[in-house]
Amino acid sequence: MKKNNTVSLLSLLALLILPLLWTSCSEETDTVEEFPNWQARNTAYWDSLYTNTQAKIAAGDTSWKIIKNWSLQDSIASPNTNYIIVHVDEAGTGSGCPLYTDSVRVHYYGKLLPSTSYPAGYQFDSSMSADYNPATSLPATFAVNALTDGFATALQNMHIGDNWTVYVPYTLAYGSTGTTGIPGYSTLIFKIILVAYARADGNLPSLNAPALYRPWTEE
Repeated sequence: MKKNNTVSLLSLLALLILPLLWTSCSEETDTVEEFPNWQARNTAYWDSLYTNTQAKIAAGDTSWKIIKNWSLQDSIASPNTNYIIVHVDEAGTGSGCPLYTDSVRVHYYGKLLPSTSYPAGYQFDSSMSADYNPATSLPATFAVNALTDGFATALQNMHIGDNWTVYVPYTLAYGSTGTTGIPGYSTLIFKIILVAYARADGNLPSLNAPALYRPWTEE
Protein backbone atom coordinates (compact mmCIF):
# COMPACT_ATOMS: atom_id res chain seq x y z
CA MET A 1 0.00 0.00 0.00
CA LYS A 2 2.75 2.47 0.82
CA LYS A 3 4.49 1.63 -2.43
CA ASN A 4 1.36 2.35 -4.40
CA ASN A 5 0.87 5.59 -2.54
CA THR A 6 4.45 6.54 -3.31
CA VAL A 7 3.96 5.83 -7.01
CA SER A 8 0.78 7.87 -7.02
CA LEU A 9 2.56 10.77 -5.39
CA LEU A 10 5.43 10.57 -7.86
CA SER A 11 3.01 10.51 -10.78
CA LEU A 12 1.23 13.53 -9.42
CA LEU A 13 4.51 15.40 -9.00
CA ALA A 14 5.52 14.51 -12.58
CA LEU A 15 2.27 15.90 -13.91
CA LEU A 16 2.87 19.11 -12.02
CA ILE A 17 6.53 19.48 -13.07
CA LEU A 18 6.22 18.67 -16.80
CA PRO A 19 4.22 21.80 -17.70
CA LEU A 20 6.84 23.88 -15.92
CA LEU A 21 9.60 22.26 -17.96
CA TRP A 22 7.73 22.90 -21.21
CA THR A 23 7.15 26.51 -20.20
CA SER A 24 10.82 26.96 -19.44
CA CYS A 25 11.86 25.54 -22.83
CA SER A 26 9.27 27.62 -24.64
CA GLU A 27 10.38 30.78 -22.89
CA GLU A 28 14.00 30.09 -23.83
CA THR A 29 12.99 29.56 -27.48
CA ASP A 30 10.97 32.77 -27.54
CA THR A 31 13.89 34.81 -26.25
CA VAL A 32 16.49 33.72 -28.83
CA GLU A 33 18.23 36.93 -29.90
CA GLU A 34 18.08 37.77 -33.60
CA PHE A 35 21.18 39.99 -33.62
CA PRO A 36 23.56 38.76 -30.89
CA ASN A 37 26.78 40.75 -30.33
CA TRP A 38 25.66 42.90 -33.24
CA GLN A 39 27.88 45.93 -32.68
CA ALA A 40 31.00 43.84 -32.13
CA ARG A 41 30.25 41.57 -35.11
CA ASN A 42 29.64 44.47 -37.46
CA THR A 43 32.74 46.32 -36.28
CA ALA A 44 34.93 43.24 -36.77
CA TYR A 45 33.38 42.57 -40.19
CA TRP A 46 33.98 46.13 -41.36
CA ASP A 47 37.57 46.29 -40.13
CA SER A 48 38.37 42.98 -41.83
CA LEU A 49 36.64 43.96 -45.09
CA TYR A 50 38.44 47.31 -45.19
CA THR A 51 41.87 45.78 -44.56
CA ASN A 52 41.34 42.99 -47.10
CA THR A 53 40.08 45.46 -49.71
CA GLN A 54 43.14 47.66 -49.23
CA ALA A 55 45.32 44.61 -49.84
CA LYS A 56 43.41 43.67 -53.01
CA ILE A 57 43.69 47.19 -54.39
CA ALA A 58 47.41 47.31 -53.57
CA ALA A 59 47.84 44.01 -55.44
CA GLY A 60 46.30 45.55 -58.56
CA ASP A 61 42.70 44.30 -58.35
CA THR A 62 40.73 47.06 -60.08
CA SER A 63 37.34 45.51 -59.34
CA TRP A 64 37.45 46.91 -55.78
CA LYS A 65 37.17 50.54 -54.70
CA ILE A 66 37.33 52.41 -51.40
CA ILE A 67 35.44 55.71 -51.72
CA LYS A 68 35.35 58.49 -49.16
CA ASN A 69 32.05 59.94 -47.97
CA TRP A 70 31.03 62.49 -50.58
CA SER A 71 30.75 65.28 -47.99
CA LEU A 72 34.35 65.00 -46.74
CA GLN A 73 37.47 66.47 -48.28
CA ASP A 74 39.98 63.93 -49.61
CA SER A 75 42.85 65.72 -47.90
CA ILE A 76 41.42 65.19 -44.40
CA ALA A 77 42.44 61.98 -42.65
CA SER A 78 39.42 59.91 -41.65
CA PRO A 79 38.68 56.60 -39.92
CA ASN A 80 37.71 53.67 -42.13
CA THR A 81 34.05 54.19 -41.22
CA ASN A 82 34.01 57.37 -43.32
CA TYR A 83 34.35 55.29 -46.48
CA ILE A 84 32.22 52.91 -48.50
CA ILE A 85 33.63 49.80 -50.13
CA VAL A 86 32.60 48.82 -53.63
CA HIS A 87 32.98 45.74 -55.76
CA VAL A 88 32.36 46.44 -59.45
CA ASP A 89 30.33 43.45 -60.62
CA GLU A 90 29.86 44.94 -64.08
CA ALA A 91 31.11 48.26 -65.46
CA GLY A 92 28.67 50.45 -67.35
CA THR A 93 29.40 52.36 -70.52
CA GLY A 94 27.75 55.69 -69.63
CA SER A 95 29.66 58.92 -69.20
CA GLY A 96 29.36 61.29 -66.28
CA CYS A 97 27.96 60.62 -62.80
CA PRO A 98 24.90 61.83 -60.88
CA LEU A 99 25.27 64.89 -58.68
CA TYR A 100 23.98 65.23 -55.12
CA THR A 101 21.11 67.37 -56.45
CA ASP A 102 20.14 64.89 -59.19
CA SER A 103 17.39 62.29 -59.40
CA VAL A 104 18.22 58.70 -60.27
CA ARG A 105 16.58 55.48 -61.38
CA VAL A 106 18.11 52.31 -59.97
CA HIS A 107 17.54 48.62 -59.53
CA TYR A 108 18.70 47.68 -56.03
CA TYR A 109 18.33 45.59 -52.93
CA GLY A 110 19.79 45.97 -49.46
CA LYS A 111 20.56 43.39 -46.78
CA LEU A 112 22.27 43.02 -43.40
CA LEU A 113 25.00 40.67 -42.23
CA PRO A 114 23.84 37.12 -41.39
CA SER A 115 21.75 36.87 -38.22
CA THR A 116 20.02 34.09 -36.27
CA SER A 117 17.02 33.64 -38.57
CA TYR A 118 18.65 34.95 -41.76
CA PRO A 119 21.87 33.05 -42.59
CA ALA A 120 22.21 34.95 -45.87
CA GLY A 121 21.40 38.30 -44.24
CA TYR A 122 18.01 39.93 -43.72
CA GLN A 123 16.88 41.74 -46.90
CA PHE A 124 15.32 44.97 -45.65
CA ASP A 125 14.51 46.64 -48.97
CA SER A 126 14.42 45.85 -52.68
CA SER A 127 13.19 47.08 -56.04
CA MET A 128 13.93 43.68 -57.54
CA SER A 129 11.20 41.04 -57.61
CA ALA A 130 11.91 37.31 -57.47
CA ASP A 131 11.65 37.17 -61.28
CA TYR A 132 13.83 40.26 -61.77
CA ASN A 133 14.78 40.95 -65.38
CA PRO A 134 16.87 44.10 -66.04
CA ALA A 135 15.33 44.46 -69.48
CA THR A 136 11.72 44.54 -68.28
CA SER A 137 11.68 45.26 -64.52
CA LEU A 138 10.84 48.81 -63.46
CA PRO A 139 13.54 50.64 -61.49
CA ALA A 140 13.02 52.72 -58.36
CA THR A 141 13.30 56.52 -58.50
CA PHE A 142 15.11 58.56 -55.85
CA ALA A 143 16.48 62.01 -55.21
CA VAL A 144 20.15 61.47 -54.37
CA ASN A 145 20.03 64.01 -51.53
CA ALA A 146 17.20 62.09 -49.86
CA LEU A 147 19.36 59.00 -49.34
CA THR A 148 21.81 57.97 -46.64
CA ASP A 149 25.37 59.23 -47.07
CA GLY A 150 26.64 55.78 -48.04
CA PHE A 151 24.09 55.22 -50.80
CA ALA A 152 24.47 58.81 -52.03
CA THR A 153 28.26 58.46 -52.12
CA ALA A 154 28.00 55.35 -54.28
CA LEU A 155 25.59 56.94 -56.75
CA GLN A 156 27.78 60.01 -57.21
CA ASN A 157 30.59 57.75 -58.42
CA MET A 158 28.55 55.49 -60.71
CA HIS A 159 28.01 55.60 -64.45
CA ILE A 160 24.95 54.50 -66.38
CA GLY A 161 24.88 50.71 -66.46
CA ASP A 162 27.26 50.22 -63.53
CA ASN A 163 26.38 47.15 -61.46
CA TRP A 164 27.98 47.41 -58.01
CA THR A 165 27.94 45.62 -54.69
CA VAL A 166 28.26 48.40 -52.12
CA TYR A 167 29.24 47.94 -48.47
CA VAL A 168 28.23 50.77 -46.16
CA PRO A 169 29.39 51.16 -42.53
CA TYR A 170 26.80 52.06 -39.92
CA THR A 171 28.20 55.60 -39.66
CA LEU A 172 27.13 56.31 -43.25
CA ALA A 173 23.82 54.44 -42.87
CA TYR A 174 21.50 54.47 -39.85
CA GLY A 175 24.05 55.05 -37.11
CA SER A 176 23.96 53.61 -33.62
CA THR A 177 20.18 53.89 -33.26
CA GLY A 178 19.06 52.16 -36.46
CA THR A 179 15.64 52.42 -38.06
CA THR A 180 12.63 50.17 -38.66
CA GLY A 181 13.91 46.67 -39.48
CA ILE A 182 17.55 47.72 -39.18
CA PRO A 183 19.23 47.61 -35.76
CA GLY A 184 21.86 50.14 -34.76
CA TYR A 185 25.48 49.56 -35.83
CA SER A 186 24.38 47.67 -38.95
CA THR A 187 26.67 47.35 -41.94
CA LEU A 188 24.48 47.56 -45.05
CA ILE A 189 25.20 45.58 -48.22
CA PHE A 190 23.57 46.83 -51.42
CA LYS A 191 23.36 45.62 -54.97
CA ILE A 192 22.91 48.77 -57.09
CA ILE A 193 22.46 49.10 -60.85
CA LEU A 194 22.31 52.69 -62.10
CA VAL A 195 19.74 52.89 -64.87
CA ALA A 196 19.43 56.63 -65.46
CA TYR A 197 19.80 60.06 -63.86
CA ALA A 198 18.65 63.62 -64.45
CA ARG A 199 19.95 67.00 -63.35
CA ALA A 200 17.82 69.07 -61.00
CA ASP A 201 16.44 71.09 -63.93
CA GLY A 202 15.88 68.04 -66.15
CA ASN A 203 13.18 65.40 -66.46
CA LEU A 204 13.45 61.68 -65.99
CA PRO A 205 12.68 59.72 -69.17
CA SER A 206 9.53 57.68 -69.50
CA LEU A 207 9.74 54.29 -67.85
CA ASN A 208 8.71 52.89 -71.23
CA ALA A 209 11.72 54.44 -72.94
CA PRO A 210 13.58 51.72 -74.87
CA ALA A 211 17.07 52.95 -73.91
CA LEU A 212 17.06 53.20 -70.11
CA TYR A 213 20.79 52.68 -69.92
CA ARG A 214 21.69 55.91 -71.71
CA PRO A 215 21.86 59.32 -70.02
CA TRP A 216 19.30 61.77 -71.39
CA THR A 217 20.94 65.03 -70.41
CA GLU A 218 24.06 66.60 -71.82
CA GLU A 219 27.12 66.28 -69.61
